[in-house]
Amino acid sequence: MRSKLLTLLLLCSLAAATQAQQTTNKPERVKWFEDLGFGMFIHWNVDVSLGTVISHSLAGASEDYINRYMKELPTFFNPKKFDPDEWATMARLAGMKYVVFTTKHHAGFCMFDTKTTTFNVMNTPFKRDVTKEIITAFRKQGIAIGLYFSPEDFLFFHQNNIPLGRLQDKRQFPVNNPKLMEYDKAQIKELLTNYGKIDIMFFDGPGDGLREYAWSLQPELVITRDAMNTPEQNIPDKASPRPWEACYTMGTDWQYKPTNDPHKSGTEIINMLIEIRAKGGNFLLNVGPKPNGEIQIEQEALLREIALWNFANGESIYAVKPLPIIHDKDIWFTQSNDGKAIYAFVTKKRDDEWKYGQRREFLFPMIEGNASTKVEVLGYGSELVEYINNFDASIRSAPTPLGLAVSAVNGQRFYTNRTWPNAVVLKISGAKFKAPEEKKTSKSGIDGAQ
Repeated sequence: MRSKLLTLLLLCSLAAATQAQQTTNKPERVKWFEDLGFGMFIHWNVDVSLGTVISHSLAGASEDYINRYMKELPTFFNPKKFDPDEWATMARLAGMKYVVFTTKHHAGFCMFDTKTTTFNVMNTPFKRDVTKEIITAFRKQGIAIGLYFSPEDFLFFHQNNIPLGRLQDKRQFPVNNPKLMEYDKAQIKELLTNYGKIDIMFFDGPGDGLREYAWSLQPELVITRDAMNTPEQNIPDKASPRPWEACYTMGTDWQYKPTNDPHKSGTEIINMLIEIRAKGGNFLLNVGPKPNGEIQIEQEALLREIALWNFANGESIYAVKPLPIIHDKDIWFTQSNDGKAIYAFVTKKRDDEWKYGQRREFLFPMIEGNASTKVEVLGYGSELVEYINNFDASIRSAPTPLGLAVSAVNGQRFYTNRTWPNAVVLKISGAKFKAPEEKKTSKSGIDGAQ
């Protein structure tokens, strides 16, 4: 009788454990993720040698193209200049707090050492587990580790007579295809048990059943896509109380595109970072390494411009939250999580809108200051302007019936020619932000978050 009772209790415990299966991100981990703010997305796949759209050239392709892709392309993958430490150092310099790497894109080629298929990086001339090396390098720089994984797998589809494409056949969904579910789970198990603690998972495709499995292996995992809003090449119009992450390319493609790929300017990217953070989102900015393993020079240049801006202004985008008023015309706002600092991002459509050495007056009707309110220009000591004698570079602020009045000088020299097209950030401490009376655009052009 006693043994039967113990057996019954054990079965009840197992049933309770099954019912308690994790189905969402842990709130404290989501908050941790939101505070990171800015991350590096890396798209790199076996078809990088062709400079084509990653994976998608297989959709609707001829049988000859598909077979050559699967058999021939791995023989060309040999990135002799691959240096993950250089990538990670560049990411840290640019102020990126997490990385998300494409371990397996839709084509099904695994950029890690897997036992599930021979279609993987170990069966190329390179013969190195690039996922492992990237994880190791970024960890050394203190950067959180994220893995991109596609539940859809064109190699698997081809081997099982399923059309190569996305979301067009119910057999392409793991939840409808037990064999695909088992295949994906085997790869997820390798990724989440062979590489230590993974911080973030990005499921680019239908993840029902896979999310829960991933959480069962690593409960502290933050799943972004498939568990939160992750718009591509788009910033929502309004702030959201829910976590979200905007994913952007620097050029027009995710993977390396050797020609016909105009890139955004550094100012455009920095302004996107500002807008995304002001609206409460994370910014996942993509790089597409070259076939030889180097980050292309155009993207390195942009990362260095972002790094320079972040070096002076980084505190304004990490561990911050949106305010009731997102922006007033070209000035955007964030607030530190502890509420002690308000950051005003003075973006410029033209460099001559706030020249080096020029004083500018501001009136913030939405900010209530007092005698102890302090205003700083991030990165700038506000004591002098180089080569200009007897110049008053001080910052002045005063509470008025119409709001906080600020007078500040743009006096930090970043370029030899004294131009700087990027946002100047005012840090305002010891002041209160007043909520708008109505949640709609006012006549002054101030947007109320909704």
